[in-house]
Amino acid sequence: MKKKMKPIRIILTGLLLITMLISACSDKKKVPATVQVTSDIKYTCSMHPQILEDHPGNCPICGMALVKKSGQAGAQAGISMNTVLQPVNSSVIANITAITPEEKLIPTQIAAQGYLDFDNRTFNNIAARFSGRIEKLYIKYAFQEIHTGQRIFDIYSPDMVVAQQDLIYLIKNSSQETALINAARQKLLLLGMTTAQVEQVIKSGRPFYSLPVYSPYDGHVHDMPHSQMTDTASTESPSDFANNPPLSIKEGMYVEKGQNIFNVVNPHQLWAIIKIDRSAIAALKLNQPVTITLPDMPGKTIRGKVNFIEPTLQNGDKTTSIRVYIDNMDHALKVHSLVTANIQTGEIKGLWIPRSALLDLGRTQVVWLKKGALFKAHQVNTGIVNGNEVQIVKGLSVSDSLASDAQYLTDSESFIKTSGNE
Repeated sequence: MKKKMKPIRIILTGLLLITMLISACSDKKKVPATVQVTSDIKYTCSMHPQILEDHPGNCPICGMALVKKSGQAGAQAGISMNTVLQPVNSSVIANITAITPEEKLIPTQIAAQGYLDFDNRTFNNIAARFSGRIEKLYIKYAFQEIHTGQRIFDIYSPDMVVAQQDLIYLIKNSSQETALINAARQKLLLLGMTTAQVEQVIKSGRPFYSLPVYSPYDGHVHDMPHSQMTDTASTESPSDFANNPPLSIKEGMYVEKGQNIFNVVNPHQLWAIIKIDRSAIAALKLNQPVTITLPDMPGKTIRGKVNFIEPTLQNGDKTTSIRVYIDNMDHALKVHSLVTANIQTGEIKGLWIPRSALLDLGRTQVVWLKKGALFKAHQVNTGIVNGNEVQIVKGLSVSDSLASDAQYLTDSESFIKTSGNE
């Protein structure tokens, strides 16, 4: 009987173990397992950004409530105190329009100011070929128009009277001395007498005591300094024609042999004197197209080219002058009128920004790059200036964003600091 009970106990024990095992498995499905989750959110103090905690709480230094650190998921909206506390000489918080550099091919030009003046290539001086006294003037005022062959003044010259008397004496007393007669006749012609005047002297047998002088040129008369002018007149520039009416030469004045009496100018030809800044000289070449406008004559446009570049710099003048030759056949253009010129210098490809976006600190050029809520000072290298645009050769790319007005963001009492130039 005992032997039969032993297998039964074993079976019962096995069933009991199976039942306990099934029950344990059922309990595990009903009770969830505990999982430890670690948060990546950090908490910091607004006044002490060096404090970093992984849970909310108070700052151990000042006792302020910790806030979520800016720049992470779930952080508070707005600008962090760390951003606000950046030094204003290297970064600025501002709500200003941002722009991006533009890479393009643009025509380059030089804009400059200048004025109109007489073309002194047309200047012709009327000089005294012999000494004498002005007996009669037929030209009274500056800018008076004269023509070739026009009588301009009469002069008494003892030397010319003697030369005429020599010719008359040879003809009357040594008519066979043809060589001497021809030499005396040629001398009078070289001294300025016309062929008709010499023939009249030979025919009448009387010299001209008041010898007429005729103009060899066409143009407008302008004054020349004279030995008997006042001190003020003698110091004026011969080309300062605005101060000349009436002429300084007067009847009764004596002139010396070789002295310039009048300057005859062709008013049909002028030139524009354009003042070019020295920074733009490298792009300037002869024969470049020039468009000229006059503020006094709206709607009038003159087209020409760079005809001459002055090879020297004037003392005290920070510009270089160029000349553009202009026709003035209708006399509509007035000397000393102000003009504006645009000189086409070619095309150039590059990265361009408005001039307002660049801050020139002398040896350093700076833009304000946009970095999130901040604008940071950033040094760049510039190329040429074309109108209202500046070429950037180093320091920017087309993907950069920068302030449209660099001067607006600049604190006048701070020294601008850029990376690498602290």
